[in-house]
Amino acid sequence: MVKPTVETVTITRLGHLGDGIAETETGTVFVPFTLPGERVEIERTGDRGRLLKLLETSPARTAPTCKHFGACGGCALQHMKPEAYLAWKREQLRVPLAQRGVEASVDPVVPVATGSRRRAVFAARRVGKQAVFGYHARHSHRIVAIEECPILRPEIANVLPGLAKLAGPLTPFKGEVRIGVTATDTGLDVAFEGPRPRPPALAPLAAPLLQQLGIARLSIAGEPVMTFAEPTVAVDGMQIALPPLAFLQAAASAETVMGRLVSDAVAGAGRIADLYAGIGTFALRLARQARVLAVEGDGAALDALADAARRARGVKPMETLKRDLARMPMSAGELSAFDAVVFDPPRAGADAQAREIAAANVAKVVAVSCNPATLARDLKTLVDGGYRVDRITPVDQFLYSPHIEAVAELSRDT
Repeated sequence: MVKPTVETVTITRLGHLGDGIAETETGTVFVPFTLPGERVEIERTGDRGRLLKLLETSPARTAPTCKHFGACGGCALQHMKPEAYLAWKREQLRVPLAQRGVEASVDPVVPVATGSRRRAVFAARRVGKQAVFGYHARHSHRIVAIEECPILRPEIANVLPGLAKLAGPLTPFKGEVRIGVTATDTGLDVAFEGPRPRPPALAPLAAPLLQQLGIARLSIAGEPVMTFAEPTVAVDGMQIALPPLAFLQAAASAETVMGRLVSDAVAGAGRIADLYAGIGTFALRLARQARVLAVEGDGAALDALADAARRARGVKPMETLKRDLARMPMSAGELSAFDAVVFDPPRAGADAQAREIAAANVAKVVAVSCNPATLARDLKTLVDGGYRVDRITPVDQFLYSPHIEAVAELSRDT
């Protein structure tokens, strides 16, 4: 076991996870919650350092907005002034592109406001007779109990004590549960995942408590157990009924920006393929201007999209196709029937699918991604296939985290 030592180091840069990095005679050390140019005293264990004291402070430093910052692992960069923070976020996209040899200018980051995140995942675990509810500490399985979270929409942030109370009887005596909470147009959609509680645990959850918290639906292990109103969200004025645990963009304001970027990029296309369509974040918007094929592997999400499209007014006919694009990507031949392709894969990216798009005769392609590394890889595949990157716009919907969303617009001469 490595014995901790107390050292003084100078931070030279930030790593891709937001940790400060210092180069020492005995190797690189990563120090969370520090900034370039700062001289700090740390407790060092191997290549990790715990901040003990700021000796010289960066002019980019600011006071964090949350009292849990530094203990809770949810945010990495609340201590950084907005200008420097957004510049660093832009670099998180620019650097992997340059490393892959993708020549593209990156627009300034589109920011989001505090109090705008509409979904969060909490954790709960029993410690003695009590259940601790909150976020994990940084690089740890320990759960930090939280009383506030300024990045969340008020519908969630204002009922954190009530959610902790709710978690008590639903947290088993062994194991940890994950609690997904989404703010929808009709109330909170709350879903517990993990070890299933015994049926008697539901007894204390009287309907008045759930309604007091503004909960529209409570689900356990993917199955609704109490529903007071169907959770719905609006996409460009069209209502979608959310399946339990459905993926949703983290901030509605960011989704609106991304939807506009995608729609504008494929303006004039008569037929569009929307791959990894989910519940229809882009497909429904695109259906206002073109015929759309929405392809998605999650059957529940696809059913919700199809239902919303049937009920929507002012949209063109939409087709849906259930397909696991990681296992069976749309072929170049299939895609060549479209004027434009939009794809928004999970963090792992769309390696196989990007190769098929690169071989297709499609004039416009839009790639949406929350992972700069896999986006850079997929864009490199498309560029090597004859596409050019016309524009990349980063959108900071993951406030104070090291993550960044991006919309990349590509074209080719057909």
